[in-house]
Amino acid sequence: MRERSISSVPKWAVLLLVFGMALQIGWCSLRPAQQAKAEYVEAPPSLSTLRILSVGEPIALAKLLMFYLQAFDQQAGISVPVQTLDYVLVTQWLGRVSDLDPLAQYPLTVASQLYAEVPDGTKKRQMLEFVYQRFLENPNHRWKSLAHVTLIAKYQLKDLPLALRYAKALRLQATDKNVPDWVRQLEIFVLEDMDELESAKILIGGFLQSGQISDPRELHFLSTRLKELEARTTAK
Repeated sequence: MRERSISSVPKWAVLLLVFGMALQIGWCSLRPAQQAKAEYVEAPPSLSTLRILSVGEPIALAKLLMFYLQAFDQQAGISVPVQTLDYVLVTQWLGRVSDLDPLAQYPLTVASQLYAEVPDGTKKRQMLEFVYQRFLENPNHRWKSLAHVTLIAKYQLKDLPLALRYAKALRLQATDKNVPDWVRQLEIFVLEDMDELESAKILIGGFLQSGQISDPRELHFLSTRLKELEARTTAK
């Protein structure tokens, strides 16, 4: 079948086509641009429901839940600020993930290094408290995240009593030999910042006498620190 040339098409048909195309272009230009609508996190299913849904693979489900949760701040066509999320629900989701996979570090890492790094002080405190409560369940495994939020409380919130609470928990609860000495010594520095020099001295003396510290460099550091504190208290 031979194709007809454009010159053989009636003029009225060409004009109708051009008019239709112009009408379509005009209609599209006048339509308001579609706005991407943000979706916000909802309450998670109960732990018992999730265990059933996991069909014997709770760790795999835990990873999927983390992907699902983190997808809320990067949705198609829109970026949702993390601080606009409902932090009560966020902590519930993170808690479910931790319950499904108790050895996973990632939920607390995300809590302390993503969700806690927002300018909203109330939401920051919510996330710090979540990390603290979860730390208490398994201190020797979850000390890294609590050490991080201790520094957030100290330097960002400038809440020394809160930082002291976390630092004290690290010293008393994180007792495994693999926990670095500096983690248990955070309490000393918080006490110094609070001008609780006598308490800091007592704590350092306890470290030196306990025999828990064997690194010569750590022992030298603490001994030097103790002398400095003694000099400061004498000068007062």
